[in-house]
Amino acid sequence: MTQQPKHAADPVLRFDDVHLAFGQVRAINGVSFHVDPDELFAIIGPNGAGKTSVFNVLSGVYRPQQGRVSLHGTDILSMAPPAIARLGMARTFQNIELFANLTVLDNLMLGRHQHIGYGVFSALAWVGRARKEELRHRRVVEDIIDFLELEQWRRMPVGLLPYGVQKRVELGRALAMDPKLLLLDEPVAGMNLEETEDMARFILDIREDLHIPIIMVEHDMGLVMDLADRILVVDFGTPITTGTPTQVQQHPDVIRAYLGGDLDTTPDPTAEASGTEVRA
Repeated sequence: MTQQPKHAADPVLRFDDVHLAFGQVRAINGVSFHVDPDELFAIIGPNGAGKTSVFNVLSGVYRPQQGRVSLHGTDILSMAPPAIARLGMARTFQNIELFANLTVLDNLMLGRHQHIGYGVFSALAWVGRARKEELRHRRVVEDIIDFLELEQWRRMPVGLLPYGVQKRVELGRALAMDPKLLLLDEPVAGMNLEETEDMARFILDIREDLHIPIIMVEHDMGLVMDLADRILVVDFGTPITTGTPTQVQQHPDVIRAYLGGDLDTTPDPTAEASGTEVRA
């Protein structure tokens, strides 16, 4: 697994004044943010706030009517999803998108497909270049298996694995792409406390050991407040604020959007950063 070098001060990603509408419905209404090298940037908001729409714009599924999105200085709005993936963007999904009948190892190998340089006939013969590349990709995948502590399940069909382990496999498949930017769509949705703590540890390791910047959409406010460097809050497609976890929790418009309180509502200074002040 390739460790990403630390970049200069220029942002990894710029998302500038993006507008996306479906008929009269404004899914994204003037959202802007950037992601710095080694940063864990979170996007939060109530259901229907536009978080997934932002991810779909980033990965090329939606094309906005206005705005600019660039990855390491390259405009990606005109690119198809496979081209964006080749540029270095990888994504996990809220709903697990794995091949249930394939093993953990085989599912992770699928993440290497964009790095494969040999053709069909070479693959069938499995000699020369094809064999060397296959072994190289296998070594990368084995490193990911070690990194995510999946050794005991490596030869098992993923459909037989516990839910939390399947989510870890999906994370591993994204890492197999050698991403320059990782999008995590509700990585702990549906997990119990132990599974959530394990996933939080792996997310921190990805940022700190592999130096891969992350954008995370998540409803678990305890996880967001503990892990994120900065947070963007959106509501009905409109940005409310961007700031550190402390700044976000104390912002009156954020409190109103989540709790329905008045603008002069003041957060309890004794509340822990476990989501008691802000709840999705």
